[in-house]
Amino acid sequence: MYSQKCMEHFRNPRNVGTIENPDGVGRVGNPVCGDLMEIQIKVENGILTDVKFRTFGCGAAIATSSMITELAKGKTLEEALKITRGDVADALEGLPPIKMHCSNLAADALHAAIKDYYKRQGKALEGDDERREEGLHDGEESTKT
Repeated sequence: MYSQKCMEHFRNPRNVGTIENPDGVGRVGNPVCGDLMEIQIKVENGILTDVKFRTFGCGAAIATSSMITELAKGKTLEEALKITRGDVADALEGLPPIKMHCSNLAADALHAAIKDYYKRQGKALEGDDERREEGLHDGEESTKT
């Protein structure tokens, strides 16, 4: 069962579309369910001034895409990278367990767009090499102490 907030974002998604000359683009997909998601960002002085999405997927994929744009807009890049998969689901007041992978896609697409921004700037994302060595994906936390 979907929450009213999730249904609202599905019926009236925010920030749908593309950004002319985006500063970063993140594309992710789930081969099992077939959902595809693209997040585009515009960055000024380290702050996400615009975030838009295009999604080919189910209602939950559309709702999570809409929500991630609202969660990220106006945040610094560092703050946006801290948005987790759980944050997206919580902001939508929950998702059915079978649809939790949609919140994963939204957070992953945002993080991929930010990584693309850093790459275009010729900068490495701090800690990215370490995370890759640990086999971590976006939103997963290291257990190293």
